[in-house]
Order: sequence, then C-alpha cells, then structure tokens
Amino acid sequence: MCPRDDCACGQASISVSPPAVHRCPMAEDSGFTDVGPSEDPPGVRNGFPPPPPPAAYRCTLTPELVAKAREELQEKPEWRLRDVQALRDMVLKEQPRLSTRLDDAFLLRFLRARKFDYDRALQLLLNYHASRRLWPEVFRDLRPSAVRHVLGSGFLTVLPRPDPQGRFILCLQPGKWKPSDYPFVDNVRAIYLTLEKLIQPEETQVNGIVILTDYNGVGLSQASNLGPFLAKKVVGILQDGFPIRIKAVNIINEPRIFKGIFAIIKPFLKEKMAERGVDESQPLLPSSGFERERPWSLASSHSPVKSSQNRRFSTFCMGLT
Repeated sequence: MCPRDDCACGQASISVSPPAVHRCPMAEDSGFTDVGPSEDPPGVRNGFPPPPPPAAYRCTLTPELVAKAREELQEKPEWRLRDVQALRDMVLKEQPRLSTRLDDAFLLRFLRARKFDYDRALQLLLNYHASRRLWPEVFRDLRPSAVRHVLGSGFLTVLPRPDPQGRFILCLQPGKWKPSDYPFVDNVRAIYLTLEKLIQPEETQVNGIVILTDYNGVGLSQASNLGPFLAKKVVGILQDGFPIRIKAVNIINEPRIFKGIFAIIKPFLKEKMAERGVDESQPLLPSSGFERERPWSLASSHSPVKSSQNRRFSTFCMGLT
C-alpha cells in the first residue's frame, strides 16, 4: 500500500508477482520510491515497519447528500459496506494479480461512479489501472511539482466554490497553452492530478463536476497537436478510466476551428457524454461578486487567472442550472 494516507494513486495492495517500481503521484518531492519486496525480516520492509492499514470507512455525507446518493446512485447506507465487500471479492476472485488499493473509501469511488453496478464498477477499476500501462508518459513521476509550469500558465484552474448544485467547476483555457513551451501530454498530467484531488471528498463523488472550456485564443498551433490517436487516449481516461461523474461540459468563446476539433473528438464520445456538451455563446449573467475569490489549484504558488477572465468563468458558473 502506498505509504501516503492521502494518496489517491490507487496503486498497490495485492500483488502475486513482484510489482514494478511505483512512485506515489501525490508525494511531491519526498523522494520516496517503493522498490517492492526486499530481504527484510517478516513485518519489516525496506528497513521500516509496514504502514498502518487504512482507517475504517466513516461516511462524511450530509443527510441531504445521503438522500441524493440513494436517489441518483442507488446507494443504500444500510447496504454500502456489503456492496464494497462484493466488489472487493470480485477483484480478489477475478483479478488476483491486480495491484490495487482495496480499502472501502477507494472502492466506493468506483461504485458511485457506476451507480453501484458491480460489473461496471469493476471494469472502471480495471480501466483506471490500464491507463497507467497504456499511457506511461502521463503517469511517470506524476506529482504536482512536475506540472507546476502547466498550473502557472493558466491552462487549468478550479473555481474556489461549487455551483448551486454542489459541483466543482474545472476550468480549461486551451488558448493559454503554447505548444512551443511544453508538450500537450503535460496538460493531461495536470488534469489527471487535479481530478485525483477533486475526487477525494465524498461530496464530489456524489455531486460530480462540471468542465468549463474557454476556447478564447485557440488557433491552429493548438488544434494541430490534437490528432485522433491523442484524442482517443484523453477521452478514454476522462470517460471510461476515472471514477468521477462529469455532469456537464460547457463551452464558451467557441472559435470557427472548434468544429474541426470536435470532429476529431466526437467519434470517441459516448452518446450520453456528447449530449452533455453545451455551447454557451449567449451573454453571461451579471457579475455576482464571485470572481473576487482566488481559484483553487494544486500548486499553492499558482496565481489566479486575470480578473476579467475570472469574471467570465465565475458569472457563467453561478448561472449553471
């Protein structure tokens, strides 16, 4: 098990064959590397006792969110731990060589993301780990300090407060990305780390998130870097490989070139996800003062987006229904 209690990397716990070297993605610059089994005495690993087991699951949902989870996700509090154990048993029986966390809190993310359908939750868990094998350049040495240049560019921010439905707003500004500065895969790394942080609170697991994309400034230099092969990988992670509920994808400042970009992405979208894309070309609502708060970010040193841009994001998000 990854030694960081707050790590959401999903790596480790059961493994029949010696696992590959594993770097905890949220372990910033700690320098810790899990080198697998050693010749230490029983109960001791790398000269240190094993980390304590995860704390027993304790529900942190409000009564309102418990009711929402029951209605929308088919999550019954009285059956919750039974359902988690059922998924755990499926992993141990059907995927005994899968190296994964098996604690209640972690498995609950996958059950909630698939409305407590055991088979679909298991497939999502398998996809989650398969992504690491299929796209290793995204997950190699994945930690906040490794994507600080992306966070500092303004490409990605999360607004400080959720919308009226309790959904956090992940704001993407592709026009801020300059292909000459760094490769597109770094943007994917930053998005993935942000999702890992967002999914930790149970409230987000129930409410989901909204993605707001501002295409202002996007031109051929950005669009030409997103081919079908790369688009398929990105959509695969967001749509089928991560335990988060994307409730809406909203687009503002759509350029003429967007039709070409969407034509590349659309073949890989499920019908339900494609229907959740909304073109918000109408004037935004009057300012509500929401823009005065600093956007949340993985990097504590990340500066907020410019006030005019933040105002557009903020007033739009306050009008989401």
